Amino acid sequence: MKLKILALGYAAAILAAACMLVLSILANMGIYVEAATQMMMVHMFYDITIVGTITGMIEAAIVAFIAAIVFGWLYNMFAEK
Repeated sequence: MKLKILALGYAAAILAAACMLVLSILANMGIYVEAATQMMMVHMFYDITIVGTITGMIEAAIVAFIAAIVFGWLYNMFAEK
């Protein structure tokens, strides 16, 4: 079975962006503040502000898209054998 690489990339990008949005909302409510702090250390453009949330979502979507495409390509390469 072959994976549709672009579909996998899009799904990963949407999921990563949604997770960043949920994390920012929860951090602004005072929940998971430490997790948001850790994300700020890992993601260059992420912050708990509105602009930081949007840029963090974009960054997470790009990183997840690329990672999923590489994963899908490798999976398809090994699945052929």
